[in-house]
Amino acid sequence: MSLFVLHSSLEKQIHNNLVADLSNSTQTFQNLQLERQQMLDHEVDLLADLPSLKALMTSNDSNTIQDGGFEFWRVSGSDFFALMDVSGSLAAVYSSPALTERSDLGRQLNLLLNSKQQQHYLYTNHRLYQVAFRPLYFGSDSGGTLLGSVVAGYALDERIAKQVREAASAEVIFVAADQIISSTLGPKYDGSLHKQASELSQLDSQDDIWLGKEHYLVASLPIPTLSTSPVHLLVLKSFDQASGFVMKLNRLLLGLGLVVVLVSTLLALYVSGTITRPLDALLAGARAIGSGNFDYKFTRGGARELNELSEAFDQMRNQLRTSQQELVESARLAIIGRMASSISHDLRHYLSAIYANAEFLSHPATPAVEREELMADVKLAVHGMTDVIESLLIFSRTGRSLHPSYESVNLLIERSVSVIRMHPDAQSVIIVIEPLAPITAWIDARMVERAICNLLINAVQSASKSGSMPGHPQAAVCVSLTETSSAIEIRVADNGPGVPESIQETLFEPFVSEGKKRGIGLGLTIASRVAQEHGGAIQLETSRPGQTVFVFSLPKPVLASPELREEGEPVTLPS
Repeated sequence: MSLFVLHSSLEKQIHNNLVADLSNSTQTFQNLQLERQQMLDHEVDLLADLPSLKALMTSNDSNTIQDGGFEFWRVSGSDFFALMDVSGSLAAVYSSPALTERSDLGRQLNLLLNSKQQQHYLYTNHRLYQVAFRPLYFGSDSGGTLLGSVVAGYALDERIAKQVREAASAEVIFVAADQIISSTLGPKYDGSLHKQASELSQLDSQDDIWLGKEHYLVASLPIPTLSTSPVHLLVLKSFDQASGFVMKLNRLLLGLGLVVVLVSTLLALYVSGTITRPLDALLAGARAIGSGNFDYKFTRGGARELNELSEAFDQMRNQLRTSQQELVESARLAIIGRMASSISHDLRHYLSAIYANAEFLSHPATPAVEREELMADVKLAVHGMTDVIESLLIFSRTGRSLHPSYESVNLLIERSVSVIRMHPDAQSVIIVIEPLAPITAWIDARMVERAICNLLINAVQSASKSGSMPGHPQAAVCVSLTETSSAIEIRVADNGPGVPESIQETLFEPFVSEGKKRGIGLGLTIASRVAQEHGGAIQLETSRPGQTVFVFSLPKPVLASPELREEGEPVTLPS
C-alpha cells in the first residue's frame, strides 16, 4: 500500500512537472522564432535597399526577373526567396528543393503582404517556412514608386527542429493535417509517425500518446500559416524517461518491502516460538484445569516471564488438585455421615419393632392371635430393613448391570400397583390405573418395576398428607401409560400438596427428602438412575397443590431388541 501511494504521488508529480516543462518548451520555441523573425526582417530590409534589386524589378519582364533574381537568392542564403511585381503576381520564386506546386503559393503570398502578424509562415509543397517581406520602392519608402515586394525565409526542417529540441529539452514534431513535416524522434519512429499523423494533428495540450512502446506527454502549438491545411508544432516529453527514477525507486521499495516481509516473517516466527505458542500451551492448560484435568503437564519454553507463569500455573494446578481431593474427601465423609444418619434412624426403628415384638412373642401368655399379628409386624420390619439394604446396594452399584428381556410394560405397572396397595402408607389412598395399551419393550423388568414402585410410594406418601386433612378430597394416585413417536411415557400423578420449592432443584440427588417419617431419601435417586441406564429420564412435569406429576420416559430406540437396533430400521415396539 505504501508503494502504491508513493508511486501514485510520484506519477502525479512527474505529470505536473512534464506539463510545466512542455509549457516552458513551447514558450522557448516562440521566443526563438521571435528572434529569428527579427533577424529575417533585418535581412529582408537589407535586400530591399539594394539598388541592383530595385533595378531588376523595373524591367517588368518576368523572365528577366526570374533569371536575375537567382543571384540575389544565392547571396541571401535563404531557403525560400520570392519576388512579387507591383500587381501582386509572383514574378520569381526560388527554394531548395525546388517547388513543384505553385498553385496555392501566390494566394498565400498575397495574403502574407496584407498580414499584420508579427511572425509569418508559409506552408507549401509539404514544407514549412518562416518568412519576412518588404515592399520595393524606387526612391524613398514614403514618397517613392512601388516596384514590387521581396520575400525571404528559412525552412523549419529537421535542422531547425533539432535546434528547438536542444533549446527546449524536448522532442519536436511539425505536423500539417495528415503529413509529418519534420521530427527529431529519429528513423525508428518514422513508421509510427506516418501511421499516427492524422491523430497527431488533432492532439491538444496535455494529451498523451504512445509512439512505438514509449509513452509521451504532448503540448500542441498552432502555427499561424495562411495555408488551408492547419499546421501544428508538437512538443513531446517522454513519460517513460521521466519516470525512470520512479521505476528505480519502485524496485528499491519493492526490495525493501521484501526485506521487511522477510524480517517480519522471522520476527513472527520468533514471537510465535517465544510468546504465542507458550501462551497457547498455557491457555490449553488453563482449559484443562477448568475441565477438571489436574494431570495436564505444562510445557516449558519461551520467554523467562512465560516460564515463570508456567511454573505458577503448575503450582496452582497442584494446589487445586490437593484442594479438590480434600473437597471430595469432605463430600464423601458428609455423604457417609448423612447416609449413616438416615440408615441408623430407619434400622433403629425396624430393630426396635423387632425387639419389642420378639419380647411379646417370647412371653408364654401371649394369645395365638396376637402372636400372628406380632409375627406379621416382625416380617414387615424385616422387609423394611431388606428394602433399605437393597436400596443401598443399588445406589452403590457402579456401571450398568441390567439384565434386559422382552417384558410387558403394562403388566409391570399393574404388578407395581398391586405391591404398593399392600404398603402401610397406601391404606387410605385410592390408586387408579388408566386403561393401558399393551406395550412390550426390551428392559430389565426387576429394575423398572423397582423404579415404578419408588415413584408410587413417593406419590402415595404425598397424597396421604392431603387426604388426612379435613375438608380435602380423598387421597388419590393415578397411573397412565402413553406412547409417542419416539418414546413411551409412564405418568404418576397425585393430589398431594406438591413438591416443596426448596428441594425441587435437588429432588433426584441422594438423601434428599422432606417431611417423611421413614425412608433414607434414595427412592427418586434410584428411579432416576434406572431410567438413565435404560437411556431415558424422570422429570417433575407438574408440581402444585392438588396436582403433582412425575414422568418416567423411555426412548424407543433403546427399548428395541438388539436385532432391530443392528438393522437400523425405524423402531416400532410390539404391542
